[in-house]
Amino acid sequence: MIKSMTAFSQVSNTHDTITADVTIRSYNSRHLDIKIYTPESCQEFEEYIKKIITRTHDRGRIEIRLSVQDDAKDQDLFEVNEARVRSYFQALDKIKKELNLSTDISMDNILTLRDVIVPFKKDQDADKLWKAVEPCIETASMNLNAMRKEEGKNLYKDLLARIDYIEDRLKFVKKEADTIPIIYKQKLMERISGLTSEVKGLDPLRIAQEAAIIADKSDVSEEIVRIYSHIKLFRDSLDSDSSQGRKLNFLIQEFNREFNTIGSKAGNAALSHMMVDLKSRLEKIREQVQNIE
Repeated sequence: MIKSMTAFSQVSNTHDTITADVTIRSYNSRHLDIKIYTPESCQEFEEYIKKIITRTHDRGRIEIRLSVQDDAKDQDLFEVNEARVRSYFQALDKIKKELNLSTDISMDNILTLRDVIVPFKKDQDADKLWKAVEPCIETASMNLNAMRKEEGKNLYKDLLARIDYIEDRLKFVKKEADTIPIIYKQKLMERISGLTSEVKGLDPLRIAQEAAIIADKSDVSEEIVRIYSHIKLFRDSLDSDSSQGRKLNFLIQEFNREFNTIGSKAGNAALSHMMVDLKSRLEKIREQVQNIE
């Protein structure tokens, strides 16, 4: 069954004191394009995350945004940036002396400066961190895949209805196409009659041969046979378990080529209008196919 390339998934997972939150969005793309946004502490996991995603996704732009929160008590500790404090104090003391100020340098003067007291940077336990992140990514990827399959079911129904319409309209096309050689033959005879009304001794065999050549060039039976073949392959592709977006897109091009050929040979207004309608329907199919993995 086909899958859509647009979907969304959001999952949260907690291991020990660490909570991982991941959001995955997928969009249309010709290839599999994975973009990962992680905090610095999780950048070493990016290749592992990509491997998880590629297990179930073949195409689409997939954006993964990961955040982690460690609720351990020592995460709320702070430390003094001693080098910066000394530098600030020396700068303030220099200003005081150069301007001959009598005001003392107080604690308030120091604390108002930036990055004097900063959060304590604790080295993360990579194994502990991954135990929070991995199940989160796994579940989010599976949920994303499930949503893409669900969207694929809707696409499947829509595309099947549209291809059924085209197949049904082909009966009319085939019926009208049978009249094309006759129409062209009549037009040929009318032109010959008008041009040679005063000429005697025309070769009837030669006229018949010319009429046969025109009839052969205007015949669209081969195009109709190929369209039926494309329809069967299109349905088979919709029922396939593998990624079919590229194949379906190629088939749309083949449909369009046959429709253009029939339209160029159309000998009456009814058939011309029908081919315009079918090309319009085909364009709707093409838009939907762009969303298939």
